[in-house]
Amino acid sequence: MLLVDIGADLVIRDGGQVVFTEGLFPVAELAHALVGWLHRSDSERGDFEFDSMSYAELGAVRIARSAKEWRVGSVFEPDTWTSPVAWEVLAAEIGQFVTSVRNDVAAIGVEPSLIPDLLTAADAV
Repeated sequence: MLLVDIGADLVIRDGGQVVFTEGLFPVAELAHALVGWLHRSDSERGDFEFDSMSYAELGAVRIARSAKEWRVGSVFEPDTWTSPVAWEVLAAEIGQFVTSVRNDVAAIGVEPSLIPDLLTAADAV
């Protein structure tokens, strides 16, 4: 699958704290998976665990609900999470990530429609 072959350095930060970092991470595959997760209804959307063809482990990136807020982490750093944020904040950040990946994919000459367009983070709420 072409999405797996499009990699970049991925850094998940919470302010100045690095929660997870990985070189040549399959960012296009992650963006595609996140769009699908965002478009689920609230009742169908559980926690997110990135299921990548590049990793044997489930959850290289994971998003978990804590009370009424969400936090981001990785199975590779099980004790490190971002601070909890509201759904609207998380959805907006994911929207920016997806848009950035789509733009970067187009810049290298790959059809960006391989990653579904996430018009705005509000569309996923």
